[in-house]
Amino acid sequence: MGFPKKRDTDTDTPPATEETPAKEAPARRGTWSPYDEGPRSRGPLWFTLGGLGVLGALVAGLVVMWNTKGPDPTAAPTDRPTSAVLPEAPGGKFGYAAERGTDPDRLTLKELFPGKKVAVGGRTYELTAKASDKKCADGAVGGKLLKALKSGKCTQVLRVSFRDKKGEVIGTIGVVNLSTTKAAEKVVAAKGKGKAENYVKALPGKDTVTKFLGSGEAGVSFAAHGHYAILSWVQFKDGHKPDKKGSKQLTQARDDVIGKTVYPTLEARSLSGRPRV
Repeated sequence: MGFPKKRDTDTDTPPATEETPAKEAPARRGTWSPYDEGPRSRGPLWFTLGGLGVLGALVAGLVVMWNTKGPDPTAAPTDRPTSAVLPEAPGGKFGYAAERGTDPDRLTLKELFPGKKVAVGGRTYELTAKASDKKCADGAVGGKLLKALKSGKCTQVLRVSFRDKKGEVIGTIGVVNLSTTKAAEKVVAAKGKGKAENYVKALPGKDTVTKFLGSGEAGVSFAAHGHYAILSWVQFKDGHKPDKKGSKQLTQARDDVIGKTVYPTLEARSLSGRPRV
């Protein structure tokens, strides 16, 4: 898991910041926004943290990067007829979801993130903002990532932002629809190492907590499931740089949300080639 000042990826941590307490964080001189534009804007710096893991003003903060492996999917899927005639079940690790040709229906926010809350092992999270973009460049940041999305024939980016119960940890999860498994793997490879320059664009909410998304230190991660790429940006609300314990907290929140929403949906498509409803 990575921690950028607004970015992150699957194996290393790009520029993003992760979760924070419910209190409104006081203005800090060290935080910055990765979406500032103009001559004063510049990308955030990244560094790698040990352990597991799921961009700017003149004073740009460092971001941590970490590796991410999505949790095993849960929840039995319910399918509906697809709009296209599908072939016999393909083999391979990702089944129908290995490519768009055998998994043709577009993803929807309702399919990926059906509820307003997520509960895992006594931990609860509120989903505060959602966005679905047909122009993939609207939901991503970084030259290498944008190039990989274009070459992979990206057709949509769906994002959701969340906060934990205490309002300490906040984050944005993005799912990208590409043509093939190979295209998704190229997107993951675009994360790179060192400075975090490629990541899902943080999606600030209108509430008093997730409105801080995109400011401060963040962890970024990239992962692939068939022809889909899963990107995350996780930070503390106040944007502080996490220590080892804080990094684990951010990683846990990311994995909880992805494991209860994204992975069950994509696994259902792997098995049936149909949307999960």
